[in-house]
Amino acid sequence: MTPVRPIRIDIDSALSHMVQTASVTEFKSCADELRPKIEAALDRLTQLGDGCPARLQDAIRYSVLAPGKRLRPLLVLLANEACGGTIKEAMDAACAVEMVHAYSLIHDDLPSMDDDDLRRGRPTLHKAYDEATAILAGDALLALAFEVLATGVKPPSVAAVCCAELAKAAGGANLVGGQADDLNIGGQPLSVETLGRIHARKTGAMIQVALRLGALVAGATDVEQAAMEAFGARLGLAFQISDDLLDVRGDEATMGKRVGKDEDHGKLTFPGLLGVEESVRRAEQLVTDACAVLDVFGERGARLVSTARFVVERDR
Repeated sequence: MTPVRPIRIDIDSALSHMVQTASVTEFKSCADELRPKIEAALDRLTQLGDGCPARLQDAIRYSVLAPGKRLRPLLVLLANEACGGTIKEAMDAACAVEMVHAYSLIHDDLPSMDDDDLRRGRPTLHKAYDEATAILAGDALLALAFEVLATGVKPPSVAAVCCAELAKAAGGANLVGGQADDLNIGGQPLSVETLGRIHARKTGAMIQVALRLGALVAGATDVEQAAMEAFGARLGLAFQISDDLLDVRGDEATMGKRVGKDEDHGKLTFPGLLGVEESVRRAEQLVTDACAVLDVFGERGARLVSTARFVVERDR
């Protein structure tokens, strides 16, 4: 794979017309269009057949088909669109990313991890079924994600690169490693920079890889891939700050999960280190900077801009 060359971005330049006009309403319109297609594909891909025990298949589908934002698969599709691709060619990559995300939520919710009882407005998987079934469902989703990527993305050479990129993002140096650090830092002195590095792996890596896979499937240029990388780095951190803020001031009924749990567990968060007001300011600045990166795509990047605005303005 050709090395991605860095691009220079004038973060302090005036906001583009897209940034000024992007809105949550535009994102919701985009999501309303694409989410049913993502969910139809997930429904099809999780019909595992007679070889899979019925209870395990039900648990897999309970988790992956639960109501949700589908932010990560949407990012795959919208990055693909921005780079000149089509929804159809990127759908399997989008579903693979969502399967890895669903697996990570199943395992994060376990009593030995974050110990959550509610997810997306419903009992978490280990509560709805049992702990062993939840672990196995997560394992199966992780494996299924790579099967879907390897068999669904064309040509095979691109599928191989996508598998490698997703494995790296989900592995011990990123998603899993970030979760390990997050579990072990409670009560320890921590800087904002260190917390940012943890979440760049735990949360940001999966957001970045969603954008990367969309670009790869579309055959993006080096400049387009570099722009997606820069956009994803900023968006991932903004998303985590927004998540931390929702845990402080969100509504449990709207969010569909327990709020205030970070403080209850003694976890360090951006509002805990910076305060709410400064956390809001940083999240908004990160999104502004992220959207400026997308100028390279022109109007093809408009729906990614709307998605970025949604990240800081959402209520769940």
